[in-house]
Amino acid sequence: MIRHHQFLIPVVCTILLGACGNDDQERLPGSLDRHATSVELVLTEDGRPDPAVLALEQVLHRDNGEEPATLDPHLAEGVSAAHILRDLFEGLTAESPQGRVIPGAAIRWNISRDGKTYTFYLRREARWSNGDPVTAEDFVYGLRRSASPATASNYAQVLLPIANAAEVLSGALPTEQLGVTAINEHILQINLKGPTPYFLGLLNHSSTYPVHRLSVMEHGSAFSRPGNLVSNGAYVLKDWVLRSRIELIKNENYWDAANVIVEQVFYYPYENQSAASKQFRAGELHWTYGVPSNQFKWLQKHYPAELVISPWLGSYFFGYNVLTEPFIQNPDLRLALALALDRDLLTEKVTQFGEQPSYTLVPPGIGEFVSPLPAWASWSQAERNEEARRLYAEAGYSQDKPLRFEIRYYTGGNNKKMALAAASLWKQVLGVQATLVNEDWKVFLRNREQKVLTQVFRAGWISDYADPYGFLELFRTGHGRNDYGYSNELYDSLLEEITSERIPARRRRLMFEAERMLLSELPFIPVYTYVTKRLVSPRLKGWESNIMDHHYSKNMFLLKTAAEGEAVVEEARE
Repeated sequence: MIRHHQFLIPVVCTILLGACGNDDQERLPGSLDRHATSVELVLTEDGRPDPAVLALEQVLHRDNGEEPATLDPHLAEGVSAAHILRDLFEGLTAESPQGRVIPGAAIRWNISRDGKTYTFYLRREARWSNGDPVTAEDFVYGLRRSASPATASNYAQVLLPIANAAEVLSGALPTEQLGVTAINEHILQINLKGPTPYFLGLLNHSSTYPVHRLSVMEHGSAFSRPGNLVSNGAYVLKDWVLRSRIELIKNENYWDAANVIVEQVFYYPYENQSAASKQFRAGELHWTYGVPSNQFKWLQKHYPAELVISPWLGSYFFGYNVLTEPFIQNPDLRLALALALDRDLLTEKVTQFGEQPSYTLVPPGIGEFVSPLPAWASWSQAERNEEARRLYAEAGYSQDKPLRFEIRYYTGGNNKKMALAAASLWKQVLGVQATLVNEDWKVFLRNREQKVLTQVFRAGWISDYADPYGFLELFRTGHGRNDYGYSNELYDSLLEEITSERIPARRRRLMFEAERMLLSELPFIPVYTYVTKRLVSPRLKGWESNIMDHHYSKNMFLLKTAAEGEAVVEEARE
């Protein structure tokens, strides 16, 4: 853990200068040609790529941001782990490259008229990586394990729509009472406590994945390590070298293995985006997890075809620990800090990639839902600053008696720059003295969860499904990711109504009221809505932007470079 004691910057421009583009960066020799020049994609009659245009070596190199703590699908947390688990496992449903829900391990399903019973018909040809058949009992076992208090999964909340899930999670009922039943070897039935319009989208989340029972029984908590992990997805875990790489190889027993082109996938935990960008430009990566904000203009100029920016179903915010001073029972002070953040400045000068300033929790673009905007969203920043100073003074703070607190963030991305910029704005507008605390990802998550050390912390959420409830439920009492300590009985009751309401218009109104309540109490500080920004090699095909930012390696393939194509032609002539 690295502490920046009283690392305060009185003028925010000092920070923002570090975010300016650098047009004088070194261009690595030959790197641009390696990425930009490839043979033309040719498809056969069935829509598959012509083998003649495919690279001879189908090995995909992916920058994956933070290193995951585990590849146990029921314990893993974070986007980086989810990317790998989508390659290793397959849920009842999957997603198309465009982000649509499609059949996964289940080839089809029926939904009862009341919307509370789902019957899934599994693929008879589905196999685990060791050749065992994938059965309905495997899903029953996986869902029960995920819901079990003994597993202690922070994402088990995803299962709450299932009948008796809340009681199982709390330990009031045994896991056998969870509303999942194997009708026979290939038919699974799931009973819900109420209609859940987004339920099919939940079933490609890792908390719903099956696990191989015999492997878990044999290896215990070590079942997810290389050599032990038996998976049912398109790939198998071959190797994991900490802080270096995770290697997957094609699962030859996967039901659709004949159509999986990429044979090997390497995931690299680049916490430094500049290092990842440099590796991409050297031709060592086919895509990056993100890009450094201070290279934006340079990348636009030199890598316009590789720089991909897309909308993303996520919100970036700072969280408060409302169980500790100075923020416990102090919504006006929380509002003062929210008002003093200049979101236009932060998105234009720090993030710089088209992120949209946000004043709500739920990002735009989810069906017909529209979030309630707080009144101050329409104010000028000068008006917000004036109101922030008034509330700050009413809370008992001043230049002579400044508010002091810690901002925690984790290594990687632009988190440090955002924390520095926020601290600077709070210092400039209010006189706040904030101390920055940089933590390793695992330590950061643990401290957030324990709610002992945290005061203000880097937060955010990328929804697991396209529904506002995916954001609103984070603040439900007892939710596994409610690291804010927020608890409100009325808010919880609204969420209960939302889960049982079948009429879309009424459900939207209930969600509107729930978010309005949350925005009035502000256990968090909205900052901006996400976009994904990364470098993607033009040789990599089958990769498509989608609002969920879910990308399965099995859908991708690499084209030959132009040089390889010319060599093949020359060889044929000879």
